[in-house]
Amino acid sequence: MQEGLLPLFPLNTVLLPGAPLPLHIFEDRYKEMIGEAIRENSEFGIVLATDKGILNIGCTAVVKEVIRKYPDGRLDVLTVGLRRFEIVLLNEEKAYLRGAVQFFDDEDETPAPESLREAALEACNELRRIEGQEPVKAEDADPSQLSFSLAQAVPDHEFRQMMLRMRSETERMRQLAEFLPFFAARQQRITHIKHVARTNGSGQTTPRL
Repeated sequence: MQEGLLPLFPLNTVLLPGAPLPLHIFEDRYKEMIGEAIRENSEFGIVLATDKGILNIGCTAVVKEVIRKYPDGRLDVLTVGLRRFEIVLLNEEKAYLRGAVQFFDDEDETPAPESLREAALEACNELRRIEGQEPVKAEDADPSQLSFSLAQAVPDHEFRQMMLRMRSETERMRQLAEFLPFFAARQQRITHIKHVARTNGSGQTTPRL
């Protein structure tokens, strides 16, 4: 790729550092972009696409595994998030979008208080229990970015985008500790409603006609 320009992949998702993201590549322009990333083992940027355009804060990804190649050139790949960036200028000279970007890390590197970490971890694992997922273990994650591991359980784009742009692990942990209990309670209600709907409110599964 041209020096200083990062290939950009607008998607209806928010990628976080360390998070896996499977992709099905079918458009010619993205076949070209991903093909280059595979050959050069290089990064490309995932940015959230909305009705009003793309957001300027995103996260780079690299292809960890090519899962399947189709005869027509389509690809199934597994990617993982790496670095956060801010777009400062867009470039449309190629078939796919590129951008001049500035990478950034946390400005406040103070570790989050243990009580805050424990509260966020407990709330996250309650949510994962509701969703039928395995719990997160703090020792399996980078201590400086545990918040990103926990935030992967939240599908809400607005919340994930907020986490992505925050530059303090303590602040991200605080947001998680406050948000996750309410989100988990909401998911529990949704799960209960779905169960009641399936059983027609009588404890028996609604028959399929």
